Amino acid sequence: METPAMPMPKDEREQAILNKLSAIRDQLLLLKRDRTKYIRTQDVIIHYEEVVEQVKELNEIRKGEKVTETRVDRVLESCLQLLSLFFMTIGRTQEAPAAYALTSTIKRLLDHLTEANLYSAKDLNSMAHTLSQLDKVMTATDPSHSPYIIELLANRLELCHRSLDNLKKRLDDLQDPLQSIHEKLVSILRSMSLANTKAKFSASEVQRLQTQVKEIDESRVNGNFVGPDGEVLRGSERVSRLVDVCLKWSEIVLERQGVIPEAFKSRHEQLVSIRNELEKLSITQAWSLRETDLYDYQRELDKIDESRVDGNWLDNEGKPAELYVQRTLLYLVRRSYGYIYYLMISSEPVSEALLPIYNQLQTLKRCLMEVKDSGGVSSVRELYPYSMKLNSIDNMRVDGKFMVGGDIPEGQGSVSALLAECYDLTYELKVMAAEMEESEKDGSS
Repeated sequence: METPAMPMPKDEREQAILNKLSAIRDQLLLLKRDRTKYIRTQDVIIHYEEVVEQVKELNEIRKGEKVTETRVDRVLESCLQLLSLFFMTIGRTQEAPAAYALTSTIKRLLDHLTEANLYSAKDLNSMAHTLSQLDKVMTATDPSHSPYIIELLANRLELCHRSLDNLKKRLDDLQDPLQSIHEKLVSILRSMSLANTKAKFSASEVQRLQTQVKEIDESRVNGNFVGPDGEVLRGSERVSRLVDVCLKWSEIVLERQGVIPEAFKSRHEQLVSIRNELEKLSITQAWSLRETDLYDYQRELDKIDESRVDGNWLDNEGKPAELYVQRTLLYLVRRSYGYIYYLMISSEPVSEALLPIYNQLQTLKRCLMEVKDSGGVSSVRELYPYSMKLNSIDNMRVDGKFMVGGDIPEGQGSVSALLAECYDLTYELKVMAAEMEESEKDGSS
């Protein structure tokens, strides 16, 4: 994807840095697109060190000066975003560089929640937990990482925390039980928007959701939510506005039935396609996702999101989109960012070279857990297929390491720990089966 247009740097030294960063970005894009081989740690580290050197030079040039963002900053951002996703791909998810792309996505989601003023405690809790994990990563980060990159990430995390705290304060203004009502209304509104963007529109689905809103509406007294003592609950006005928004949106959705005007149809189709592809990845990610794939989706979404003028999209004649179109497109943008966030936090601390083995062991562990939870096996012989599979995976190790093409991929500890868990489960089931066979013998004698 093209880097958004920005002014060129005036300083010749920055121009030289721009040229080097552009070359690094192009090499990273080529590496990302190469599906003929696994991404190796050494290939990523080389480019990471090259970018760190350019960041160092750029900071030296700009020291003490008022900085105006130029094309250098945008290309640098692209390089850091790509490198962050590469760190996830090679399994180094617990290192500072891997946090960069995740903080970008969290910041974007928080900005959208702030703009819409429509969110629930669940939305904030998930991101609060992720930010807490990133804080730990930063605290324990390897001192060999560039202090410039660490400082940049620390600033981004601080921005995210500040935004999150402001959103939490808004929810604290809701008196119980309004928080749960507010959460349900947010869920209903999103479900309506989902129904509105499905390939086949279902009026009955929207009507069912509309009925739920009407039931909540009928619980109001003189237009307010009141407590058992008859007093108006704190936050009643805000939740009442949300009830009205839900009812109005349901009417609009039922009237329009997913039909988008021609002027915005191509953008709508583009966003539906992105949303659907990311949704598919969220289901099959363990087997099909290479984290660097998320770069193209994120850049495409950023470009669409940043093309808004005063929060809205314009058609070819410069006319802003009507409310229905604006809300439909915004839902698709936000839903897509949500999928990207989910896919990033689901990234395993294992290199893609080891993922096939790791995923097989995950499946094997799930099967063994299900067998255990259902009461075990009646005979040790029933465990032979599991034992044979475990032994075949274990035999792939060379001197205790899983080797791929002569390399030792990242994530050895995670794969070995999972293998050990599977062995432990198999042993437990063998003991259970042996005890069962023994008790049957005792009973028949």
